[in-house]
Amino acid sequence: METDMIGDLSTSAKSMGVALCLIFLLAFPVMGAEEIEKKGPSDWIMKNERIRAGHGKYPILKQDFKSGDEITRACLSCHTHADQDFRKTIHWTWLVEGPDSETPVGKSGYSLNNFCISTNNMNSKSCLDCHTGWNGKKGQINCLSCHGAIDFNFNEAFEDIAYFNGLGDEESKVMAKDLKQGMQRAIEAVVTPERKNCGACHFKGGGGNGVKHGDLDTSLTAPPRDLDVHMSEAGGNFACTRCHTTQMHQVAGRTYTLPASTTRKTLLDDDLLSKITCESCHSATPHRGNDKLNDHTDKVACQTCHIPAFARGGLPTKVWWDWSKAGVLKDGKKIKTEEYLTIKGEMRWEKEVKPEYYWYNGTIRTLTLKDDINPAAIVKVNEPVGDRNDKHSRISPFKLFRGKQPYDTQTNRLLAPLLSGKEGYWETLDWKSALTIGMDHMGIPFSGEWGFVETTSVFPTTHMVAPAEKALACIECHSANGRMKKLEGFYMPGTGRAAWISRAGLLMAGLTFLGVLGHGLLRMASKVKRRNR
Repeated sequence: METDMIGDLSTSAKSMGVALCLIFLLAFPVMGAEEIEKKGPSDWIMKNERIRAGHGKYPILKQDFKSGDEITRACLSCHTHADQDFRKTIHWTWLVEGPDSETPVGKSGYSLNNFCISTNNMNSKSCLDCHTGWNGKKGQINCLSCHGAIDFNFNEAFEDIAYFNGLGDEESKVMAKDLKQGMQRAIEAVVTPERKNCGACHFKGGGGNGVKHGDLDTSLTAPPRDLDVHMSEAGGNFACTRCHTTQMHQVAGRTYTLPASTTRKTLLDDDLLSKITCESCHSATPHRGNDKLNDHTDKVACQTCHIPAFARGGLPTKVWWDWSKAGVLKDGKKIKTEEYLTIKGEMRWEKEVKPEYYWYNGTIRTLTLKDDINPAAIVKVNEPVGDRNDKHSRISPFKLFRGKQPYDTQTNRLLAPLLSGKEGYWETLDWKSALTIGMDHMGIPFSGEWGFVETTSVFPTTHMVAPAEKALACIECHSANGRMKKLEGFYMPGTGRAAWISRAGLLMAGLTFLGVLGHGLLRMASKVKRRNR
């Protein structure tokens, strides 16, 4: 009897729990979400939609804001932990752990590149345009840089509103009011990060649209399916965060000193894992009914076949930047053409660029301003880590960028000139001054003697993913002059030949031809002989 009562209570408790869960799931999609109508939990989950609170209803966002910092303080009144979480991320610090405690790497550390070279410890004004604060790393974070649906220049608006209000006339007051209303709409239009939010910096890094990475430019804001099957509305219609998953504002995908991902599990193995690798969703056997293609996945990255070229969206990407030729004036004025800028030097651009291929385990090895170089050789500012004997390495596609940049001829180390601002090279065209000030910001001595050295850098090619029908054909790699011809140390069918096998094959083909010819002649002779009888 007692056992039956316990069983009845247990069944009742389970039934009540199931009922409460169903009530919660049915109510959840409509809590604070005017945009999601008549959709069940499965629709919400499958389509990866987010519930968006109606921020226009919150009185705290209807203040007469005088600065960006005031806007952020209003955001933090509800999102109380966002600030402390975000300030630990690379999007705020521009730093990651380096080879030792004295050598932090990242944009505000001792890292450098062969584009705009360095942020000079965040003293380069132009670089700060992409920082996620209202005023660099000073003051509050700018929540709306990632969560604002409307592109609005807040800092300019604050100045204009103060100016128009200061004039005091009715027309100026109307203009100030219009600006305030536009600002209010922008403050209330809060979203989860969309492609245009991420792209505001990542599409235009390195000084312009598509300049740096080649597989990232504004064509991905609304791409056709052939350009990117994941981001296209006709494909997956993914936001960046669909793959670059986020926990506590930490965004998956950086490769400065650690792999972007330390696992190749699928969501079936662990539904909470970071979704940054192709295998996360597609598994290691993505080709249904094609075991031969699946045999490649332990050595060849998915991107190698599915990104046949980058800069495919109609926009060119920069492939060469020679700083040594900067500084030339014409009639006393700065030159500005597609191939040459007085303040930047000589440049080359390309579209539809075939990637370079390297063994890659997910980590990029990068130089710092403290590392010695050999100026007699081409200096690798960074390079992929991996080899064919490493089980974590795959043959992967990269943009290989080439250029020339300054180095200290006495210490044989690369230099970081200050480029932007009143004292920067772009204003003064004085290399010695720009290098002296730039290295002073970095806290590293400069001998005062400089030259220019040829350098290379690499960028993993992971976007602009083509659909299956546009992927590489086998012959693109399996041929003597195929895409993998620079990779050595292993045999790939169709790419090489042995001289004795070729000669033996020609001999056999020749003998076969002679045999067939002889047989045919004998048949003809026999036929003629029969006719003459």
